[in-house]
Amino acid sequence: MIFTLISLNRTVVYKRLLNALFALLNKRGAMPTTVTNELKHETWQLLREYQQSRSETVRNQLVKLNFGLVRREAHYWMNQCHENYEDLLQVGCLGLIRAIEKFEISKGYAFSSFTIPYIRGEIQHYLRDKGVTVRIPRRYLALQQQAIGVSRSLRAQYNRQPTDSEVAAALEISPDEWQEIKLAWINRAPLSLDLPIQDGEEGATSLGELVPDPHYRSFQLAQEDQIRLQQALVQLEQRTREVLECVFLHDLTQKQVAEHLGISVVTVSRRVKKGLDLLKNLMGVVED
Repeated sequence: MIFTLISLNRTVVYKRLLNALFALLNKRGAMPTTVTNELKHETWQLLREYQQSRSETVRNQLVKLNFGLVRREAHYWMNQCHENYEDLLQVGCLGLIRAIEKFEISKGYAFSSFTIPYIRGEIQHYLRDKGVTVRIPRRYLALQQQAIGVSRSLRAQYNRQPTDSEVAAALEISPDEWQEIKLAWINRAPLSLDLPIQDGEEGATSLGELVPDPHYRSFQLAQEDQIRLQQALVQLEQRTREVLECVFLHDLTQKQVAEHLGISVVTVSRRVKKGLDLLKNLMGVVED
């Protein structure tokens, strides 16, 4: 038994001990009514005192007195993630402090019912901010953690690195599913496109330069069209080119173009139509 505990991951052992402790407490039942009422009474007295004085000492007494609420939530979330139990306790205490500061006796709420959402919310925010970008199914995370101990045991048994098939068989899952779990674990965090990739001949280059861009061809065609358009504009009559540039490049209305060039609005309209037709012919644009 001692050998087994030593060989297991320390965090896993710690979680098992805490699970056993909380199971034992639940089996024994809740605290006696007298003790519970005394805690409630003391909490209410301290809350009244804190709302009058806003004393840090009184607030710390409230935190110490209601620390069990934090322990309960931290124990629950410890089994849902891979964070350290002490870290979850500290984050939960921040939620408890926030609840103490926001609690109003005049509203008539039960303090524990009011406080638990603050503790839970603080822990959830912490896990969300610290968690990986790509969400991995909880079952995959559990199997990945289990696979660490399984691989260690198989390596000691066979005196070599176990194969994927052996690990999958020990986990009682298919080899394909084990491959999916490994792939999900490897790709749990995104890679930056600015990540430098070593190139033996030309030095380092970024990952983004090696990733194919399906839009590159369309961008290249757009660049070619722009060159052809510039070449076609040069071939137009100067006044027609000026009208087109005012309308499409400077985004002026036909009335503004007419005033700017000293011609009529009708003339502007005719030159726009004529200029577009000429550009189509010069660029070889085929209409659908």
